[in-house]
Amino acid sequence: MTYLPWHEEHAKKHKKLVDRLAHLSDDELIAYFDFDNMVKNEPDFCGLYAENKKCHDMETLNCYLCACPNFRVGEKSSTCDINSKDGGSITSKDGFIHQDCSGCTVPHKVSYVKKNFNRNWKEVMSKNFD
Repeated sequence: MTYLPWHEEHAKKHKKLVDRLAHLSDDELIAYFDFDNMVKNEPDFCGLYAENKKCHDMETLNCYLCACPNFRVGEKSSTCDINSKDGGSITSKDGFIHQDCSGCTVPHKVSYVKKNFNRNWKEVMSKNFD
């Protein structure tokens, strides 16, 4: 699946869950998206949950901003808007340069989620595509 279809699919899934949890305060909603809680209570939200596998190697991982507000997709490449020192790139056979975010934990820290919080995930991610 390419970036845009995944983005659209995830936005729908995220909205459905946030709507179901509308009774929670912002802090409670952010806490609900803790990896351990999501694995237990929302096993179908992410393909990695079935394996109890984190996308990033960090003790406390928050899944609210799955994908990253700093991730940019252009015509020939994807990049990091903040040039994270923990990022990198991979060039595919067709020459597309993919941003490798696997070493970056920025969007999965609760403090970052709170700073960039919006119940509309798609709005937070609105700058992802050029």
